Amino acid sequence: MDNSNNPLHGIKLKDIVEELVEHYGWEELGRKVRINCFNNNPHIKASLKFLRNVDHEWARIKVENLYIDTFKK
Repeated sequence: MDNSNNPLHGIKLKDIVEELVEHYGWEELGRKVRINCFNNNPHIKASLKFLRNVDHEWARIKVENLYIDTFKK
């Protein structure tokens, strides 16, 4: 499979969340992506657990899209 057009190829979800938190802070990140794990007692570990759950793929897609819009344009 050719991943040359995938801007997230080789980037771990943990790194994505950490960079977004560093850039925006939890409060702003929680406004941009409205999920409880960013707004109520936010932690990297809890956020990753939520985002890796297959039932929450919609949230992971939002986070990945925000990362692309923020850092890859």
